[in-house]
Amino acid sequence: MRTSIRRRLERLADRYEEVGRLLNEPGLQGKSDKFRELSMEYSRLGDVAERFRAFLALEADARAAAEMAADADPAMRAMAGEEGRALAARIESEEEGLQRLLIPKDPHDDGNIFLEIRAGAGGDEAAIFAGDLFRMYSRYADAHGWKVEVLSESRGEHGGFREIISRIVGQGAYSRLKFESGTHRVQRVPATEAQGRVHTSTCTVAILPELDAVEDVPIADADLRVDTYRSSGAGGQHVNKTDSAVRLTHLPTGIVVECQDERSQHKNRSRAMSLLKARLLQAERDKQASAQAASRKLQVGTGDRSERIRTYNFPQGRLTDHRVELTLYKLEDIVNGELDEVLLPLAREYEAEQLAELE
Repeated sequence: MRTSIRRRLERLADRYEEVGRLLNEPGLQGKSDKFRELSMEYSRLGDVAERFRAFLALEADARAAAEMAADADPAMRAMAGEEGRALAARIESEEEGLQRLLIPKDPHDDGNIFLEIRAGAGGDEAAIFAGDLFRMYSRYADAHGWKVEVLSESRGEHGGFREIISRIVGQGAYSRLKFESGTHRVQRVPATEAQGRVHTSTCTVAILPELDAVEDVPIADADLRVDTYRSSGAGGQHVNKTDSAVRLTHLPTGIVVECQDERSQHKNRSRAMSLLKARLLQAERDKQASAQAASRKLQVGTGDRSERIRTYNFPQGRLTDHRVELTLYKLEDIVNGELDEVLLPLAREYEAEQLAELE
């Protein structure tokens, strides 16, 4: 284990013991705010402190096994060697686990997301590709038991979407999909291509965390314009009778959001407001992270849509993620929602970057 990581773990373990002593001081429980604050810190430090204690015990066992390996008895040396190899494997595994515990947890990881997909260069083929991407993410969501709600959509003339905005509700949705923001490129022969030539089209994907009530972004009434109109989506005769769709414009930033999924204007306004606040928060995070993000391959949290992050090459059945130099010849499976082999390397790369920053 690196010395810097070990020292950080030692400091956390010492602080855990210190907080435990403070919580047992007489009279502290009467100070409810201080007691609650220390209790939360004690709970937060507990996992890493206990796991580090177990790790130190494994290291002590390994040292004992190494001493036993010098024994004159061949049988004892053989037993010590076997035990030493088993302990070394456990120590390596525990070290990786401890390092992951040191990575600051994103408060949005367990929450819901807004998924926005927009057709880019490529005309009709880009819109069709946007539809393919939405289906890919929807199937991935279904496989995890998540719910997908379409908030607004603009369909392409020959299929797919010029734009589709949805909400994905499910435990851990943001942690799984937060690295998908960016430009996705497709290379394939369109159905309308008579010469069989491969065309290149693009779509942009944006993943925004849905905010908790405690993170609420204040929006002054004077900064907001609200327009209502009749929904153009599904809904039968209802859509022709009621101005239930809502469009919100944030005047200082020019950000526009709309929702027409619900029959109720009140529900559509609530959904649109939630999306608007998510975009405002993301814009602020982008601003703060832009200086740091210039040297980071993943562009995590920057909202940078200009960088091509992934290529879907259909003639070769190949997917390439350019941030982690990942190439998989499983394109059909991936576009059908089997995304884990793509997403997990991105998460590991992010963890590696975070650990490097800790040092």
